[in-house]
This record gives sequence, structure tokens and C-alpha cells, in this order.
Amino acid sequence: MNTEESVSLTFHGAGRTVTGSCMEVAHGKRRLLIDCGLFQGSRSLEGLNHRAFAFRPSEIDAVIVTHAHMDHCGLLPKLVASGYAGKVWCTAPTRDLLAFMLPDAGRIQENDTARRNRRQDRAGEEPFEPIFTEHDGTQAARHACAVPLETWFEPVPGIRARLWNAGHILGSASVELVVGGQRLLFSGDLGPEHKAFHPDPAAPSGFDHIVCESTYGDQTRKQYTIRQRRTLLQGEIREAIAAGGNLVIPVFALERTQELLLDIASLINAGRLPRVPVYIDSPLAGRATEVFGRHADALEDMGKGRIFDHPAFHYVETSTDSIALNAASGAIILAASGMCEGGRIRHHLWHNLARADSTILFVGFQAAGTLGRTILDGAKRVRMSGRTIVVQARIRQIESYTGHADRDGLIGWIEDRHPITGSLFLTHGEARTIELLGAELAARGAARAVMSPAIGDCYHLARAGAATLIDGTHDEANEAIGLDWRNMCAGLLANLKEELKALPTNAARSAALRGMMDALARPAD
Repeated sequence: MNTEESVSLTFHGAGRTVTGSCMEVAHGKRRLLIDCGLFQGSRSLEGLNHRAFAFRPSEIDAVIVTHAHMDHCGLLPKLVASGYAGKVWCTAPTRDLLAFMLPDAGRIQENDTARRNRRQDRAGEEPFEPIFTEHDGTQAARHACAVPLETWFEPVPGIRARLWNAGHILGSASVELVVGGQRLLFSGDLGPEHKAFHPDPAAPSGFDHIVCESTYGDQTRKQYTIRQRRTLLQGEIREAIAAGGNLVIPVFALERTQELLLDIASLINAGRLPRVPVYIDSPLAGRATEVFGRHADALEDMGKGRIFDHPAFHYVETSTDSIALNAASGAIILAASGMCEGGRIRHHLWHNLARADSTILFVGFQAAGTLGRTILDGAKRVRMSGRTIVVQARIRQIESYTGHADRDGLIGWIEDRHPITGSLFLTHGEARTIELLGAELAARGAARAVMSPAIGDCYHLARAGAATLIDGTHDEANEAIGLDWRNMCAGLLANLKEELKALPTNAARSAALRGMMDALARPAD
């Protein structure tokens, strides 16, 4: 094998998990990253963000970012702070979004780290350090360079690239590469049919290798029209407000917030909802909505009447105004983050989870190990900031707002890319999901080989042939995926008292506690 002509592909994230997307394409001495995203989920998974990169940032020649969600771009500030000096290629809307999303992510890192270090149950422990700062985010955003869709450009000498609409969020793209005589395609995240604002995903056909996301690869969902989706939302809002409490919706600041605002405004404008006060408690969401406004000419389904500046909408900027919502009832509160792992949503959960008249409505994917997933799975008690909260609020979910294609959508997108003469890599999905989707695609003969890379796996890519695993690194990065001991500990602490009370006698309770203390006192095997 001539190393100057060889092409390799290394997966630095999103291997059998849904976050941390980062892939390295190497052609001779040239290095190109597709995405550089944050790991999100359990504390163990988030801990991977603090590790040194598995490559030297100064040796990366270029980065192409598929879209502005943090699990695809959130480590760009760390990359730049660690020595990366090249361009970050993306669409124009993504460039505009990165300009405030990356600094905001740094500010959140600093604030959340300070909050965790102030917790009384961490007194005397080694302080946490932010992964990157607001300044790092500002510097990283300056590297963004916009290119139009379906237009060839050369991010690295000898590597040609083209971006295609992925239909996922504003500015999202799939990435086509021509490198070493091979055609590669990276799906990014793919949107479903009837997605608000954007046309269906598009890309050419005939590739040597394809990397495809698999977030909902084990689910076939009912396909809702926008009108049907609004009818579902109308019902949830009416029931929540009739209960007398608040409707709290954990949202992603980018896209999901704007979809909900579009639908709520349309329902109010059509007389299908009263003018309920709607609080958008996320400065980031407010700025993202401004970018949507700037690109309104390219968006579909905007309808008639006032939308993002609707009189019922109140954009909450300061923490003081956010705290003032503690006394609210009968309001709709949209707050980030979407998986409840940080941001102002935790403040609103703290004040609404124990209220029987309040409703928590989930409208997005909840990764394993997140607080959102714990609540959605039916936990009766949860731990937040070192304290236990009894869950009495109504817990509801609408799946019609997903930004991802389901099993049938993914299979259809892949089949439209045929022929795939080499390998099909399935990433950005939980292990069981990828296993089920991979088995179906293999049975259909979707590619010469269907592969499920782990974090750290490096493959040699051959033209019109299956990829070959060069190096498989199965370290603690892969052990961090899914639930970890912190999840188990939080669940134990949240329910321990009630479970002990359920035992028949004081002797049984004492015996159970002694058994746990004895187990903890014994040296680990």
C-alpha cells in the first residue's frame, strides 16, 4: 500500500452513541475533519470532552461542519484553542449560527462549571475546569467559511468537496468528498418528511463508501403533516393549561424552538388557541431565531401573520427575569437544554416537577444517561444539584417534532444513493439501534459491507471494495457510553428512603443498609 495515495477514515466520536460526531479523513499527509462535536449524556460520556484529542489539532488541514448542533460542532473552540489554524467550511446559515452559538456554549461551560463547583456536596473536592471558554468560542467562530450548496470547493489540496441539503435544521448539509480517486458521502443528520422550514434531503448516487447517521434507525414513526402536528400540540397545550399549572418544554435552542414558535403562533393566529403567554427562556434561542429571520426567504411553511415576533411571545434574557417565572402559572415555558443536562431548563424543572398541576412535554430525542431520559422513562424521583425531587407533574411526549429521519426514511435515503460499491458505516445511534438497522440493510444488500464502527476505529478505504479495519481502539471512550455508575447512584439516592420504608421491619432495613456499607468497605476486586 502506497501511504501517499492511501485513504483512511477514523471515527473519533458518535460510534454506537448519538453524540460527539467527529471523523478524520486522511489522504497521504493531508488531514480533514468532518464535524468536531461535544459528547452529551451521562457524566462519564461528557467526561470524554476533557480528554486530549486523539490527533494533533495543529496537523489538521481543514474542518467541514455539517450543521450547528453542539454534538457536531461543540468542540471547535477546544480544537482552535489546542492549535488548529485552518478554516471551518460550512453553509452560510451554519456560519451565522456558529457566530453566537460557540461563544454562548463557552459561556454556559463557564457558568455550569462555577455552579457545580459551588455545590455544598462537593466541598473540598478538586474543582472542575470548563472544557473551553466564551473567548475560545469567539475565536473558533472566526474560522467559519461559507460555501453554497451543490458547489465544488477544495478544503484541502487534492480533496474536493460538495455540500448537499440534509433537511435536518437550518443550514444542515451532507458532505460529498472526492479523495484518492474515491467518492465518499457523510450524511450528517438527516431530516424526516414534512419537516418544517426545509425541503427533503438531497444528494447524488453512486459512492464507494457512505457514513450514515442512525439515531432513529430502529423506529418506524407515523408521518405527520404539519397540520396534524399542530393539532397534537394544540391538544397538549389545552390539557396542560386546563390543569392550572405551567407547560414546561425542554427544547434545543436551534430549530426545535423555532418549529414550536411557528406552530404556536399559527394556532393562535387561526383562533385555535387563546393567547397564552409563551416564555422563551433561552438567550441562545432568541439569537437563533434572529438568524432564522435573516434567512426567511429560504424557509418553507412560514404561513401568514406574525410568527417569531408574535405578541404572545416573551424572550427572556436575564437570569433575574428567568427566576421571576418561579411564580408563574398557566404559562408555556420553552427552555434549553433539550436533554435537561444544563441551562435554564433545570431551574424550571426544579420548580415544576413536584407540581401536580404542571406538565413537562418532551419534543426531542433523550439520550441514555440524561436527566430528560430518566424523567421520560417514568422516574418517580430524580436527583438535581445534590437534592431529591419527587416527580408529580404530568409527563408527556410528542414524537412528531423529531428532526431525524426514522428507519424507513434512512433506508430510503441510503437506497437512493445506490450503488454503494464499498462499505456503509452506521454511526450516531445507540448500539442496539445500529444493530437492528444494520441487519436490515445487510439483508437488503445495501453495500458490499455494513459496518458499525466504535470510537477510535480506523479503516483503510479502497475503491469499490469493503473497508479494512486498521486499528480498533476500544478504551474507556467506549466504556463511557450509555448508563454509568453516576446514573445508578442518582437513582439509588433518589429512591433509597422510600425503598427502605417498603421493607417489612426495622431489622430488615438495618440489614439492607449494613449490606451496602459492607460491600462499599470491601476492596474492589
